[in-house]
Amino acid sequence: MFRFAHNNLNVLDLEKSMAFYEKALGLRETKRIAPPDGGFIIVYLGDGQSGHLLELTWLRDRREAYNLGENEFHLAFTTDDYAGAHALHVQMGCICFENPEMGIYFISDPDGYWLEVIPAGRY
Repeated sequence: MFRFAHNNLNVLDLEKSMAFYEKALGLRETKRIAPPDGGFIIVYLGDGQSGHLLELTWLRDRREAYNLGENEFHLAFTTDDYAGAHALHVQMGCICFENPEMGIYFISDPDGYWLEVIPAGRY
């Protein structure tokens, strides 16, 4: 049997990404891996409710933006306060696509990854 553990996203600016995920989605650091040579840092973010984690990986020698291809993949988050979340994301300027017919929208993180926001109970 398998259980879902985490998703990984590589990021260019770890502190900026962590601040974005905390403000936009309420995710906070739960664990950090930082080897002595400083070649990389892995930070796990959690919502404090589910067991699922988002792993952010920062590579010291990486300078160029990650190629996200056509960005046809995404992570999805539910919220009990869809209107409040939408207002926050409008204020942050991070909404990149809205689908009013489906009642969902997407935000984009500092590296261009898309994150879907869904009202709770949609699934």
